[in-house]
Amino acid sequence: MEKEAIINFIKKQKISFVCSVDENGAPNVKAMLRPRKQVGLKEFYFSTNTSSIRVQQYLNNPNASIYFYHKGLIKYTGVMLTGTMEVMTDQETKDMIWRKGDTMFYKGGVTDPDYCVLKFTAKSGRYYCDLKTESFEV
Repeated sequence: MEKEAIINFIKKQKISFVCSVDENGAPNVKAMLRPRKQVGLKEFYFSTNTSSIRVQQYLNNPNASIYFYHKGLIKYTGVMLTGTMEVMTDQETKDMIWRKGDTMFYKGGVTDPDYCVLKFTAKSGRYYCDLKTESFEV
């Protein structure tokens, strides 16, 4: 599959799954809303709470993966990207993906200390559709 088609597929999905590694080395998966910002297949930005378990896991071990899928009546399509997740607390990054309605989750606004950004940087991926898989480098 062409990388541009994979990029467009990801942009259409409303839900993403982010994966981290816990203190015992076990994978942890969490459903999240789609990334707030996507730069090609390389960078993805998510908003989250600084106090979340996931943030601590990424600080301890930045290895991560993200997954997007669409299940139609007959056809299932999925994209997994593997790479690293950074916890971004600088104001410029926080401002970049902030939305007006976010005050519902972060009462202190864009400067709320419990608001941070997860920046995923992809290294490789796998695309699945119609019983076929394809690995690719980002």
